[in-house]
Amino acid sequence: MRRIVRIAAVTVAGLFGFSILWVLAYAILPVPGTPLMVIRAIDGDGWRHKWRALEEISPHLVRAVIAAEDSRFCDHMGVDLDAVEKALERNQSGKRLRGGSTISQQVAKNAFLWPDRSWLRKGVELWFTLLVESFWSKKRILEVYLNIVEWAPGTYGAEAAARAWFGKGADDLSPHEAALLAAILPNPQKWKANPPGRYVASRGGVLQQRMEIVRRDALDACVR
Repeated sequence: MRRIVRIAAVTVAGLFGFSILWVLAYAILPVPGTPLMVIRAIDGDGWRHKWRALEEISPHLVRAVIAAEDSRFCDHMGVDLDAVEKALERNQSGKRLRGGSTISQQVAKNAFLWPDRSWLRKGVELWFTLLVESFWSKKRILEVYLNIVEWAPGTYGAEAAARAWFGKGADDLSPHEAALLAAILPNPQKWKANPPGRYVASRGGVLQQRMEIVRRDALDACVR
């Protein structure tokens, strides 16, 4: 029994150490791929992904993503408890399901973990979120997010998304185009940025207004 306990302790310690080294590596190196990319490729969606530094991505898209996904990104330390509480209240009221995950949590989930809704996966996600917030700058977190998030079947990252939907580089996106890209993030497997459906077009218009608030109130100050 003692030997089993020792083996288990060494295994757990090794996993913790490996996770820290993995996060430290991605603090410097471009993320080459994610578990979701592999799964989608096996399913036949393809793999369109090209890394771009944050400086090579339109600031309009930076503001659009913050407006759409995590307006308190610069203020929280990985978990936005207010957003979680509001999401729970909304879901319990029977309205459209909505998550409370921050951009940091989405980076932890997409860069390091498998798609799943189990409590085990959620617990590991919180651990990686803590590591990401501890070892990466906010600028790096958003840079990784914009480079690995799915924007269409088999299409990952801002550069591939801009090319696929608008035929231009990520650095040349207009405010309207950036808002439409951010609008489809909750469901990139079904929604289209160009031409947008009624809901995406409406949400894009709302996000353009929110993008002005992000700019006016410097909600993107931590990544400038």
